[in-house]
Order: sequence, then structure tokens, then C-alpha cells
Amino acid sequence: MKKLLIPVMMFAAANVPVDSLACTSLIATKGASADGSTMITYAADSHTLYGELYNQPAADHAPGSMRKIYDWDSGVYRGEIPEVPHTYATIGNMNEHGLTIAESTWGGRAELEGSGLIDYGSLIYITLQRARTAREAIKVMTDLVDRYGYSSEGESFSIADPDEAWIMELIGKGADDKGAVWVARRVPDGYISGHANHSRIHRFPLNDAETLYSPDVIDFARRKGYFKGKDKDFDFSRAYAVTDAGALRGCDARVWSYYNRFADGGADLYLPWILRGEGEPMPLWFKSGKKLTADDLKWMMRDHFEGTPLDMTKDIGAGPFDVPYRWRPMSFTVDSVEYTHERAIATQQTGFSFVSSMNSGRPEAMKGILWFGVDDANTCVYVPVFNSTVSVPHQLANGNGDMYNISWDAMFWVNNYVANQAYNRYSQMIPDIRRVQSGLEDSMTAAVTDTEKAVASLSYADAQTALQQLTDYWTAKATADYKTLGDYLLVKYLDGNIKREKDGKFERNEAGTPVQPEFGGYNSRYFESIAKSPDGDRLRVVEPVSE
Repeated sequence: MKKLLIPVMMFAAANVPVDSLACTSLIATKGASADGSTMITYAADSHTLYGELYNQPAADHAPGSMRKIYDWDSGVYRGEIPEVPHTYATIGNMNEHGLTIAESTWGGRAELEGSGLIDYGSLIYITLQRARTAREAIKVMTDLVDRYGYSSEGESFSIADPDEAWIMELIGKGADDKGAVWVARRVPDGYISGHANHSRIHRFPLNDAETLYSPDVIDFARRKGYFKGKDKDFDFSRAYAVTDAGALRGCDARVWSYYNRFADGGADLYLPWILRGEGEPMPLWFKSGKKLTADDLKWMMRDHFEGTPLDMTKDIGAGPFDVPYRWRPMSFTVDSVEYTHERAIATQQTGFSFVSSMNSGRPEAMKGILWFGVDDANTCVYVPVFNSTVSVPHQLANGNGDMYNISWDAMFWVNNYVANQAYNRYSQMIPDIRRVQSGLEDSMTAAVTDTEKAVASLSYADAQTALQQLTDYWTAKATADYKTLGDYLLVKYLDGNIKREKDGKFERNEAGTPVQPEFGGYNSRYFESIAKSPDGDRLRVVEPVSE
């Protein structure tokens, strides 16, 4: 997803637009999951993206029908391509068969920006309408760019169905050739992987059924002068991407944090690679150290490097309330030395995010579950949407509010209402948010489990109706409960105070008057920084000298 402001310093070598690198996608294969589901995640991070749920109904198309192509980021009309006889229904980044596709932009060599017709976003949503499986999706995607050309920058795609998960990386050939070069690798069962705005495929086997690539991926690099060695030594990322400080510290670090938490050992060895580019590149995948659940991945999407050397709640930028957020721009200069804040998976400017769980062992109407949230993944509520869902709940619908117009029954706006209060006094407010957030998500997980049992014996149509009702109910409830939560936070923490509570209500004295609130104050780091600052002497309490 484009539009995120990234420091020019960090990506100048890549020479890509400074608003173009933003997203995170994590992968867990079915052998790495607790219930045999394939899972992928996605955070669509953008300063201008309004969080809503897209859908497209299934359709039949007459011979000669054409599909118009609009650039996913700019909305500019680019052209049209022939329709296929039948297109599948989609809901978000999942289709009716449970196929899910996510992405992250890594830019790459500036001279290779695509000059064809199909942009990365159109590539995803056209493919979801035309493919049933991950392998079919790879063929559809590569056939599209081969026939009509590719118009975007370097991209990584997570492509998954109930059985397999793949990573595909693709980049255009520049102004003189509208095509693209690409590599796709199947993530081995029992392993986890991910990408976050940097090319992650390095060397790859040239004769392997689990690795696919364009016929000229190596020869094109040779012709352009990007590679001179033997075929077996070819490194896709080294040839086509730019590995600078931003690609490592700002991008690969997010994937490292996932590995650090869940890999079966070894991730700590790659911290020097993340911090300084030392040693070998981080592997494309790790064996999972535990059987992951959808809840594990939801909480991973809320990560700010907590408990690692990059923990964003620990440095001075966290301020007096341990805030794991940094406002843009991320880089800054002091005495001619450049510095940067960390860039975590969870970030304030997320439009929408999801955890997709795909499992052929579930009833057909729910073999794909898209746990979908809007706004910051750290404070959002993930609601269940299913591969059979055909109607978007009002709270997530297109047209219900936008970036310039508040709607109090739009999930995006009520989530922002909660989150933006917490950004000011995070350590004090986050326990109240977690209480409501966890309560809702735990209840929804239980409801989905109960519904799976209930719909197992139903027809597809009846199951679809029941699941639509489940989605509608929980989306409405989560939105309403978060509006109530936002009101509660405003009242409780008004004017820097913390109102006292008793028996579930704000406390009053016998006369009905509010009791004296608590004064939350600041953390010890804040007080120490004042004492050690040039203003410390001025603010130090000095008792008057007695005569």
C-alpha cells in the first residue's frame, strides 16, 4: 500500500517516491498453525487511506465485455482489458474460495518502475476474481503482467489458500519494456515467513517445483548490469532491490520481530543484520517454534518491538507515558548527524488490517475467515468476515464517512476516537482499551467456534445467511462499544486527571458530588530527564535561607 511518508534519508538510494513504502504481511503455513489453517496478515498503512471493507459480487460476462483499469492509489483511469466469462465474489482481500492476497511495496531500482497497464492493486483484485488457488493466482498475475504490462514499483505478495502459502516478488522492466521479472516461492509447511517493504527473496533453487520464476529473471539482470555471476549464485533482492539502512532498520526489522517472537530459535543472530547490515541476510522463512492461532497473529500485528532491543516504549521518544508511536517524519538531524525512530508493525496511520485464516476442514461457507480491522491494529477490534460474506456491514461500508468527514457509526472513526486519546496518555489508557478490546475479540472467537458447529449440517445458503448475521451483529456491537469506550476515556482522563471508580461507576461522595480524582503524573524517566536538563537547576526546589 502506498501513501506512507518515509524519510528521504532512509530511501534516497532507492529513488522511489517518499510516500510509497508502508505495509506489513506475515505468513504462517498450515503446519505452523494450531488448527491446520494457512494464515496471512496485512496492514494497509497510509496517511490518506480511509478504513473500509471492499467487496465485489460474482458475475457472468458476455463475450466482448471489457474491464476498466483504474490505478489503485491515484484512481487514474489507465485502460481496459477483456473480461473473463465468470468472476468470483470478493470480500476485502479474500475471495469466495478462501484465496487471500496481501502485499508490500519495496520500490527497487528507480529505472525499473513499470510502464505497462496493470498496477499492483489492480493485479490483486483482478486475480481474486479469476483464481481459486494460490498456484492459479500466481499464473493469473504473471500472465496479466506478461500480456498487458506492469505499471508499479517492486512488490512482494503473500498469496495463500487453505493448503499453501507463497511469496512472490515482482518488479517492472522500465520504460522500454512493459513486462516484469519475478520469483515465487512456496513457504515450506511448518514454517513462518513475512515481508515488510523490502525484497526478501535472495538466492533460490533453479530446478524446484516449489519455486517459480520468469524465464528471463537472471538474463535481464545481466543485460542491465545488475548481476555478473553464475546462475546458481543469482540473488533476486541484491539485483533488483536496494538494501540501505531504511530497508533493514525500517522494513526487515518488522519481519525480524515476528521471527524473534515465534521462530524455533536463531532469529537473534540476525539483529546485527537489522541494525548494521552485518552478516548474512535474514532467511526467507523460519521453522515455527509453536503452533500459532489467529489470535497470535492479531497480537503480532499490534507489535512495537516490545521486549526487544528496539522496544519503542523504552527510549526518550516514548515520552512521559511510554507511547510506542512516533510522528512523521521518522528521521531527524542533530549536529549534522542523522537519526531515525523505529518503524514497528503497528502504526497510527493504518487504514485497515486483517488476519486471514483459511482452512478446508471448516464448512465451505467459512473456510476462509478474514479477521478485519480498521485504523491502528494495536487498538482496533478484529471482526469476523467470511469467504461467503456478500454484504458489507454499514459500519465498514464505502461512503459511511471519509478522511474529511466524521461518521459516528463508522468503525474507522470510532476506533480513531479511542486511539487518538490513547496516543497522548498511552500507559494510563491502554489497560482500559485492552479490557474492552480483548472482551470483544474473545467473545467473537467463541461465537465463531459455536457457529462453525451450528452450520456444519446446514446448506451453503443457510450457512451463508447465518454467517452474514454474525458479521453484521459483531461489527455493529464493536462499533457501538468503542464509541462508548471513547466517551468513557474522555470523561475518565479529562484535564490530565484520572477519575476514581467504584462498583463500575465514577465515584461520588454522599452528597452526589464527584470525589477528588487521582493525579496520574508522569513516569520516572520524564522527571529524570528534567532534572538532568539545563532547566534542572531552575526547577530544583530550594528552601529559603532563614535569617
